[in-house]
Amino acid sequence: MFDLHGRVAVVTGSSRGIGRAIAKALAAQGAKVVVNYVSNAGAAQEVVDEIRAAGGEAIAVQADVSRMEDAQRLIDAALEAFGRLDILVNNAGIARDNLLVRMSEEEWDAVLNTNLKGAFHAMKAAARPMMRQRYGRIISISSVSGLAGNAGQANYSAAKAGIHGLTKAVARELASRNITVNAVAPGFVETDLTAGLPAELKAKAIEYTLLGRMGKPEEIAAAVVFLASEEAGFITGQVLAVDGGLAL
Repeated sequence: MFDLHGRVAVVTGSSRGIGRAIAKALAAQGAKVVVNYVSNAGAAQEVVDEIRAAGGEAIAVQADVSRMEDAQRLIDAALEAFGRLDILVNNAGIARDNLLVRMSEEEWDAVLNTNLKGAFHAMKAAARPMMRQRYGRIISISSVSGLAGNAGQANYSAAKAGIHGLTKAVARELASRNITVNAVAPGFVETDLTAGLPAELKAKAIEYTLLGRMGKPEEIAAAVVFLASEEAGFITGQVLAVDGGLAL
């Protein structure tokens, strides 16, 4: 599909779900991939093993990107292992859903620290090596919740909307160094996260999705691969909704 041979990618939160699909898709196009995880080393190693079995190159690195020192260590590990960094995918994210009047400060902080601050940390750490080589692709995974808001997700919606502003601001800062910065906003996707949703909520989500189904992680990964490619070199500062028409 797209040739990523010679490129090195870091995908945060890539031991499962959408991140796992992104890591495997980038590797399938020739990129060397750093699979990042926080606690599930076994799942991360499974992704690495699958990539290697298919003829690709990958390593697993533990890091909690909500902490700046961890994000820096993650980027340093990529540089040490592969000598460069071309693609950063900010995928790490958590949910702590609750109604506003019931939401605790801890629930708010946990989501903002991982979903938004984590992206800031990883971008900041990745920017310098990308600026030095005058090339880079930064892609953050947002959500239609950041475009339209979602009841019970004030923290999650705020974090994802923040990703959109962060994307546009950093795109302006890094464009002169041939670094593009974009975001992908998925709709409802079949993952472990959505598997636990009540059946009535899933049915309503599908009802409001024009294509009448949930998305697949591989469909989100395909959009990321495109934005990481040479063919997307004239696209920056954009938020691409891959949602089956849900946000409409």
